[in-house]
Amino acid sequence: MNKVTAIVGSARKRLTHNAVVQFLKNLQSLGDVESEIVALSQCRLGLCRGCKLCFQKGEEYCPLKDDRDVLFEKLMASDGVVLATPNYSFQVSGMMKAFLDRLGFVFHRPRFFGKTFTSIVAQGLYGGNKIVKYLDFVGNGLGFNTVKGACVTACEPITEKEKEKIDRALAELSKRFHERLAKPAYPVPPLLNLMAFRMGRTSMKLMLDDSYLDYRYFTDKGWFESEYYYPTHLGPLKKAAGSLFDSLATLETRRRRSTPVTCAS
Repeated sequence: MNKVTAIVGSARKRLTHNAVVQFLKNLQSLGDVESEIVALSQCRLGLCRGCKLCFQKGEEYCPLKDDRDVLFEKLMASDGVVLATPNYSFQVSGMMKAFLDRLGFVFHRPRFFGKTFTSIVAQGLYGGNKIVKYLDFVGNGLGFNTVKGACVTACEPITEKEKEKIDRALAELSKRFHERLAKPAYPVPPLLNLMAFRMGRTSMKLMLDDSYLDYRYFTDKGWFESEYYYPTHLGPLKKAAGSLFDSLATLETRRRRSTPVTCAS
């Protein structure tokens, strides 16, 4: 049985909420899924102050004592995660952005590997596909196996034609999400993901030391010596590409360190 948690960034139980409910019903009809909907509007979640304590000392040092850790544990306990948001001013809602900002430390120290992720964006007019693209990027950055999200469009009251279109989009998304849940949790990484890992970790190894929490985290995970975040089989082409990315990161880091820093007058 797979546990799927949907985080909803809307205070209204209308288009966004209803789309999530329909998506989860579709998912459960495909079998072996239990689900939970978490409304951010019902959570205590303060705005990030930019103190960087979560980066420098650890997320447990965040001065905001609210529901962030409860939400984080729900994600950690899930096999699949859905982020759902309305299109507000051509971006995610404020409460969804506040939630993502509070997860900033995970982009430095990713950990949601093996879990499936997707997104649902609801809107009245247009612009939502760019938000889906942003959330796909976020999912990859957090470590998830990302399934491209869906944007659903309708004005109130919803017409029958709009409802049929939404139903088709959600049925297709739930099918792709369920298929990803059933696949191996730790797939061979795409070339872009491999590049991001190898160049990022190599730069960190050359520029940081044990006084940095991120460096210690990567050391403890064995990521400075590994081929990827998790054990995987890289074919000859990706092995060669990984070595190339390490070399490019080394050259670029040395170039940056040797370049004199100048201040604009």
